[in-house]
Amino acid sequence: MSKHVSCEEVIKRLLEFLDKELDAETERQIRSHMETCRACFSRAEFERRLRERIAEAGETKAPDSLRRRVRAMVARF
Repeated sequence: MSKHVSCEEVIKRLLEFLDKELDAETERQIRSHMETCRACFSRAEFERRLRERIAEAGETKAPDSLRRRVRAMVARF
């Protein structure tokens, strides 16, 4: 018999879930909970998409104008 996972438990373990750091049974329980809980599913999707955006942003080169302004600011200190 599987254990029921609360919303609080899902949110507490969400980052571990997204990072695939949970054991198979805990991951299954969280996945099962999110199949019926729209709020937890939405939260997980938000976190997943946010991570994607952050990863993409890390690959974008800053414009030369921004680089010049930052260098000028650093040179003043």
